[in-house]
Amino acid sequence: MRRAIFPGSFDPLTNGHLDIIKRSAPLFDEMIIAVLNNADKHPMFTVAERCDMIREVLPTVDTDGCKMLVESFSGLTADFAKQSGATAIVRGIRAVSDYEYELRMALMNRRLEPGIETVFLMAGEEYSYVSSTLMKQVFELGGRVEGLIPELVEQRMRSKSGNHR
Repeated sequence: MRRAIFPGSFDPLTNGHLDIIKRSAPLFDEMIIAVLNNADKHPMFTVAERCDMIREVLPTVDTDGCKMLVESFSGLTADFAKQSGATAIVRGIRAVSDYEYELRMALMNRRLEPGIETVFLMAGEEYSYVSSTLMKQVFELGGRVEGLIPELVEQRMRSKSGNHR
């Protein structure tokens, strides 16, 4: 069985994340969307809320028969990947700056767990500038985020912030 993890904060889940999930799914039999529990990032949503939203949105994504699971984790990504029985870590890259950071992480993960490969996918052009941080900033300043995050996630952001426009 080819099992991968796709780790991230997913705060909030974006259409860029869904694009990476859809495009990487044919490469694996099973993928765990691994939601990082990192309170240092001052998340908008709790880990449980993020996991629930991903579970609700995933059925709308064509995953080409790849079984999708959603789990949360704390600590090292390489440790979580090994504990999960994964042979790959999926990461999306939007720009050269992402590549530099992701390369360092991939090399460290390989040092920690040599049997686990990192698979990089380039972001789709329409999502090459989309990040969770940017989506939160734009939303909080009253900007439009439709088409960049799933509708369900935008509704939850509005409910959480009291911004019902």
